[in-house]
Amino acid sequence: MKKLISLTVSAAILLAPFAYTLNVPALNLKVDAVSAASEEADAPAAKPTAKPAATAKPVATPKATAKPVATPKPTAKPVETPKATVKPVATPKATAATTKPTTTPKATVVPAATVVPTATVKPVPTTLPVTVKENVYQDGVYVAYGDAYSKGTEGAKIEIKDGKITSIDLRRTSPKLIDRDARNNYSALWQAYGLMKNKLIGKTRDGAAAVDAVSGATRSSNGWKLSVDRAFERALTVKDTDAIYFDGVHMGIDPTGKYAVFATYESNKLTAVKVYPLNSAGDFVDEKAYTAEQSAAVAAITPALLAKGTAAESVAGLEADFKAAINAFWDAEQNAKINNTSAYVDGFYSSYGTARSVGVERADIVIRNGKLVDVKLFRLGNNLIDRGATAYAEVVKANAPMTAKLLANGSYFANYDEKVDGISGATESSHGWNQAVERAFEKALKVPGEAKYFDGKFAGVDNQSKVLLLVDAASDTVTNIKLSLFGTDGKLIADDKLSAEQKSLVGTLTSGLLEKGVQMSDITGQEELSAAAKAALTDTLTNASKVQGTYKDGTFTAFGDAYDKGTNRADVTLRNGKIVNVALYRVGMNLVDRGKAAYPEVVKAIPQLTSSFLAAGTREGVQDVDAVSGATSSSVALKTAVDRAYGKAEIVEANKAAYFDGIFIGVSADKLVNVMTYVEHGVPVKMLVYYLDKNGSTRTVNQLTDAELVVKSEIESTSTGYSLHKYGYRAAAFGNNDAEKEVSAKVVEAIKSALESAGK
Repeated sequence: MKKLISLTVSAAILLAPFAYTLNVPALNLKVDAVSAASEEADAPAAKPTAKPAATAKPVATPKATAKPVATPKPTAKPVETPKATVKPVATPKATAATTKPTTTPKATVVPAATVVPTATVKPVPTTLPVTVKENVYQDGVYVAYGDAYSKGTEGAKIEIKDGKITSIDLRRTSPKLIDRDARNNYSALWQAYGLMKNKLIGKTRDGAAAVDAVSGATRSSNGWKLSVDRAFERALTVKDTDAIYFDGVHMGIDPTGKYAVFATYESNKLTAVKVYPLNSAGDFVDEKAYTAEQSAAVAAITPALLAKGTAAESVAGLEADFKAAINAFWDAEQNAKINNTSAYVDGFYSSYGTARSVGVERADIVIRNGKLVDVKLFRLGNNLIDRGATAYAEVVKANAPMTAKLLANGSYFANYDEKVDGISGATESSHGWNQAVERAFEKALKVPGEAKYFDGKFAGVDNQSKVLLLVDAASDTVTNIKLSLFGTDGKLIADDKLSAEQKSLVGTLTSGLLEKGVQMSDITGQEELSAAAKAALTDTLTNASKVQGTYKDGTFTAFGDAYDKGTNRADVTLRNGKIVNVALYRVGMNLVDRGKAAYPEVVKAIPQLTSSFLAAGTREGVQDVDAVSGATSSSVALKTAVDRAYGKAEIVEANKAAYFDGIFIGVSADKLVNVMTYVEHGVPVKMLVYYLDKNGSTRTVNQLTDAELVVKSEIESTSTGYSLHKYGYRAAAFGNNDAEKEVSAKVVEAIKSALESAGK
């Protein structure tokens, strides 16, 4: 009788190539949960300016929304005043503390702080750090946003432990309220992310409120501080029952991206509503550009929301607009609520549907306030790599409408009906996508269930595509394994096409995996295939896990450092943090692959490095790969490119910045202009211009026109090399005549291309 093997495995099983241990008592996986914003844009003065209060308790002002009593406290002004502001909440906390023997005495002191003048409060600070910090805030992950304005808002996702910030992800959102890449924000923010993160990490609530803003990014700095303070307020173990909403301007978006709504709350009352139509890019439509229909809709929706909120009644002919705007208002209201009761942690999550021998569906989603606000759907082949446009035609066609259905629903379909919820012609994939979204939601639960794995059928493939496993799991136990072999052509070998030796091997491997899992002993003479089978099982268990990984799945392209002959490129495909495919290139100054025309040593090194990188399988493993003799520089550059590809795949950026440090090149659309950009501390500081011939070779100075020389001089001489280059942010064409303007336009194209290569 086949033994059932426990799915409970250690983190080492899922995170290390072949360090597997099955049948261990518990799964301890590390969870990494896990923007054209201008600092120059006008923002509602109400909140950003309210930030100063954050010097000691700015954010406490929002918290004190329903606490008129708290107003006198600030007048006391001592450093303890901030504490006094929190006191109203701390007072109930103190009573809670009385249940704990050790804190009973403290409980006596805290009420005194609430009733007695500041003179009595003075002694309390000595005990508060010990008592309140430990008990007032509940450990966990919390997300909150600052005050909204026309470019979006700031947000923070923080983890609190023992009253201190142990991890933090600072966000600068687009008008669609989804975090943008740092480089799509105002340039002053590029370095502000890291500076503010370093200032806030390890701080208490009061410590975070006292942090200085980053020069040049004052508004966003204060927005982040306000977000952090609101997150702490949400973490209070005992909340002030009189305070319902944070004072300020809060924004929300409907999942379909049709409307944004700004809701202003003061002392728990909704005092203002603004409704903004969004364009297809997720940006606000300029009011002057409103169509007659948009103007009419905004005029009808705004007073209805102000009067009745989510209970607003639709006007005939505007039902769809009202539905979208009400959903957006609901989102804004959730962001404004102090006690946000969503069962899910906001963020990015990814999961799979039911696996089959022909492949599986995957969904990458973004959740906010318990609602689906972004989703991307994929159809993977039996090698578990996205098929993209090569998937079945009906499946390709079904992707967009299924995406729209899920967004309109704001979640997965709980009672999925393929006739109603699926897409005709692709019902199986529709069901798989819905299931994947449902599982991604489960990964986001604030309070996860006891099970470590989903029940169902899951697939796994080793990172060199030698073995496919289809594994049935139930109640954290593997109940069946179907093992298939890939041929040298990359296709699965049908069972009836297996040789007698292969059939025997498949049987032995299957029984070994069922018996001992990844601790199975290698088959003598088949060590490589044995290792592949164990790696495939590890991959399967990771795909079945309810824990979100560190990296996004997919293909990511990055470059090593460039020089005056070109650069090196790596296209890295990741699954569960493992390299499952990698393509390496040596490209010229025109960014075209040189192929066999590259230096002979490099041509010889590329297949060796490709094989070594696949065998290494991980970000850290690639960096340990030895350089190929005779191609040391290219080896180092390609290893750097792989590391940068991983950096692009991070769900939560370890070091959030606009650009990787290094040297990058870009070319104009016609590939006749090359710009080399030097990036230091995440900022482009220096640029060199090269003009190329049709073969991609650099033209000499005496071959250049007067206009080319003028433009080259302007780009290369207008920077100190120590600060943001003049053309490093929002570069635009220039020139004193048509010839110079034409050349500079191409140079700007190349600059943007270089910055794209450098972008994180």
